[in-house]
Amino acid sequence: MDRTSQRLLKEDRVHGDVMFPLAAYWVELPSGAHVLDTHWHEEAEFFMLLEGEILFQVDTEYFPVQAGEAVFIESGDIHAAYVLNESPCKFCALVFHPDLLASAQYDTIQQNTILPLQEKRQSFPRHIKPDIPWQQEVLRHLERMMEAYDSKVPGFEAFMKGSLLIMLSQIAVDGRSVNRSQSDDADTTKINRLKKIIIYIQDNYRDPIRTRDLSELIPMSEGQFCRFFKTMTRKTPVDYINSYRIRQAADLLRQSERKISDIALDVGFDNVSYFIKVFRKAMKCSPSEFRKGSGQSAGMGQLHS
Repeated sequence: MDRTSQRLLKEDRVHGDVMFPLAAYWVELPSGAHVLDTHWHEEAEFFMLLEGEILFQVDTEYFPVQAGEAVFIESGDIHAAYVLNESPCKFCALVFHPDLLASAQYDTIQQNTILPLQEKRQSFPRHIKPDIPWQQEVLRHLERMMEAYDSKVPGFEAFMKGSLLIMLSQIAVDGRSVNRSQSDDADTTKINRLKKIIIYIQDNYRDPIRTRDLSELIPMSEGQFCRFFKTMTRKTPVDYINSYRIRQAADLLRQSERKISDIALDVGFDNVSYFIKVFRKAMKCSPSEFRKGSGQSAGMGQLHS
């Protein structure tokens, strides 16, 4: 099984490759662990909760998700997930670029099925539940796709693409698809402001970042900005920046034997003791324990933005 979920949905990575822009991930989290920080990516995503109960955020909408249910996230949608109780959480994600489905030439399928999805005029429901028969069938397709990706038998790529097309045929029935091509102007403004802040953090996390620097990007007063940011992400700006830095540090711990103190400095912490304290709180283990492997499963869901 692909366990590269330490880099799950990281904006600067390619999911799959140019020839096949699709990837699947599995994540297991211990009781009370944080699920997903606020982030977005150009790919669309099916998020499937296997165990536990979470509160899912897409743009400015929040809704509870139970085990056995799924969420569809459009290309470019801001999304996050928060634990609702202290039970363990397990989920998987199927991430694909909508261009994967494009026809080699403009045909009826491209016109009536693919283009409406790309333009968000005919899309999947946000929340997919097993108690609705046709949505239960979508969930079964997703389960089979995850199994196929895991086994990677010859021809699995055709199965994955074909399954997505079949699922799109299921929402072509009247009353099943959702039109998201029109969005509320106020919400769009909030989302674009938040994206601008997140991009700045991703580009500058190695350097000192002041709340004032972030507030001036929008622009807002510092107090107004802090309220806005916490409303959108459920984190203070400092907590969000620290969480992003910890995810970068975890990648470096897995990929190299560099000193922990050097890694701490590289990701923007100027105090090693503070870095270890923040790392332990986020990942439920120390940096050295994480490197040894005992803490990796505890941190899987933390490591994307």
